[in-house]
Amino acid sequence: MIMKTTKRLDAALEKLYNAFHNNTLNPECCNNCAVGNICNNTDSWKHLSDDHGSLQLNYVGLVHENLGRRFHGYSPSELLKIEAEFLKGCGYILPLNHRNSKPKNPTSKETLFNGLCAAVAFLCALEGIKNVMDFYPLFQKETEMPFLETAQ
Repeated sequence: MIMKTTKRLDAALEKLYNAFHNNTLNPECCNNCAVGNICNNTDSWKHLSDDHGSLQLNYVGLVHENLGRRFHGYSPSELLKIEAEFLKGCGYILPLNHRNSKPKNPTSKETLFNGLCAAVAFLCALEGIKNVMDFYPLFQKETEMPFLETAQ
């Protein structure tokens, strides 16, 4: 079974995958967070909102949204939602600031993987497809698996 994806999803997944495996994914850096990576490691997207992790578009964000602008295939509000899902998946309380709690080790592989899974799930939902990280259908039920006998 082949899953149909979109160009924007393929591009976003490739960038996030590379960032994760190259150790350049960083939730506290606007260039290297989920959306920073999707936007080719630029922080221009941060001007769409006043707070990192906020879902509230500011004036600049609203102008771009109302003009129908897209950044790497995503609307300003979609970018903010992608980032919020990533940050929540990493264990942050949003928006990011000195008062809200954050994970003990924001750049640990486990923290980043959890954030990545949340972001990918949201990206897939935006496309209306099953989560590409959901491998459950690949596993057979225990009763359907062939029994391997061991020599005794």
